[in-house]
Amino acid sequence: MKLEGMKRYALGDTGPEVSTLGLGLMGMSDFYGPADTRESHATIDAAVEAGINLLDTGDFYGSGHNELLLREALRRHDRDSLEISVKFGAMRDPDGGIVGFDGSPAGVKNSLAQTLQRLGTDHVDIYRPARLDPRVPIEDTIGAISEMVEAGYVRHIGLSEMGSETIRRAAAVHPIVDLQIEYSLISRSIERSILPTCRELGIGITAYGVLSRGLISGHWSRDTQQEDARSHYPRFQGENLKRNLELVEQLRSIAREKGVEVAQVAIAWVLAQGSDIVPLIGARRRDRLTEALGALDFELSADELAAIERAVPPGAVAGQRYDEGGMALLDSERDSGDGSS
Repeated sequence: MKLEGMKRYALGDTGPEVSTLGLGLMGMSDFYGPADTRESHATIDAAVEAGINLLDTGDFYGSGHNELLLREALRRHDRDSLEISVKFGAMRDPDGGIVGFDGSPAGVKNSLAQTLQRLGTDHVDIYRPARLDPRVPIEDTIGAISEMVEAGYVRHIGLSEMGSETIRRAAAVHPIVDLQIEYSLISRSIERSILPTCRELGIGITAYGVLSRGLISGHWSRDTQQEDARSHYPRFQGENLKRNLELVEQLRSIAREKGVEVAQVAIAWVLAQGSDIVPLIGARRRDRLTEALGALDFELSADELAAIERAVPPGAVAGQRYDEGGMALLDSERDSGDGSS
């Protein structure tokens, strides 16, 4: 059944109406270790049944696997009732490494053609470059997508991990509905410049990493085995991990007092930052999805929000969110000060 509490809001000033929470599909294909395909499908179905209509993928997740997974799911649901968000541009090698980004006009059209084929659909609802291609002016990338909007293959244009200057330049070419970017209790650098810029321009935020890749989910410990990309992320390493899990324990005491889960508090905190911010839940299993949906059953009071701020103040996190190579690819970090959050 569709949840009574699943409200919908316009995504930015010019975007479609989307559910309070979105579902990010990346982990069902890539980066976080093996996933169970049957459970992935069941999780997508449960999300749609619960009222989630924003499904986020990338053409490079599993080098096409994620889009093919979504294609199968779309066959079971009303395509026109869903908003499909696709990131493009990241180039992979056969070993799965990221070898660059292609935001050229030809690259835009080539990537889109393959996405439409893999998804088995005639349009993408929101199309966005995954990262800024330093070789290509953002005006050229957005201009090429706008041609695809005019042709009917794309409904709306979004951005991902872009800084304020780039956002303004992109918005001058074509209306931008949202910026997809990491935002959580321990990743708050967008508050300095990027979030105010988006609000000034009427651009929504789709926030990924709201549980910081599981770090602040309440399910992670120093004994958790990680045989995936997280082993390379500074926040999951050594003393950084120890310090960050101490923050989680402070958050756990707040959750326990309220009678909810740590993950639910972390998601509810993001929800409390404004209706223009849509958390993308990266659940790969139905139990994790159910837990995330529980964040819609309550609101945090002003006193509770203040307590959370004291427990996990801005800048308290230890370590950057990616390794040095990953951080260098983020145009958004030019606006973030020290880049640690």
